[in-house]
Amino acid sequence: MKAAAAIITITTTMTDASVLLRLLTWLSPAFPTGGFAYSHGLEWAVEAGDVRDEASLQCWLADVIAHGTGRNDVILLRHARRGAHVIDLARAISPSLERRRETAFLGEAFAAAAAPWGTIDPAPYPVAVGCLGARNAVDEDDLAAAYLHAFTSSLVSAAVRLIPLGQQAGLRVLAALAPVILETAEKARVATLDDLGGACFRSDIAAMRHETQYTRLFRS
Repeated sequence: MKAAAAIITITTTMTDASVLLRLLTWLSPAFPTGGFAYSHGLEWAVEAGDVRDEASLQCWLADVIAHGTGRNDVILLRHARRGAHVIDLARAISPSLERRRETAFLGEAFAAAAAPWGTIDPAPYPVAVGCLGARNAVDEDDLAAAYLHAFTSSLVSAAVRLIPLGQQAGLRVLAALAPVILETAEKARVATLDDLGGACFRSDIAAMRHETQYTRLFRS
């Protein structure tokens, strides 16, 4: 009986680990979505002086996660994971042309790269991630938290290059934002599609202003 129990434990652990490996792969910076080319309006915020150091970056990203795109994305992801058809809605709530292109191009690249794990239709990025999670039976809570962490990591990486900011400072910001990431992912669990919306007006304006910014390193 003891031997059988040991075998069951090992099998369960390996199954959980295989799901973890999928998440790590899909949301890794090395996954070919082209996410490194987007700053989500952060490039304009740096030029305007809104984001200029470690402290201001942390405040900016905390708001984007809890009250802006991060929150909306994780709500859309959860509903896509549950089988809801939210592609058109995800496109419609983008507040600017660059934001709509960003989520569309990332989603298309993600769907193409994810083919080894199952075919999904091209969709805005969080919807594509949610759909692939559903196909692979990835836990919804894990998927939501991992997506938000990857979203935040990508913006921190952009800020390190833009401000410029040292790698250690970037890691401190990422560590400090962990509670915001987890709280936002948790609150989205009970959010309905009617809860979509935001209050990050300066971030939305940054995305609009970036469209005509004279010198740009990033596509958004």
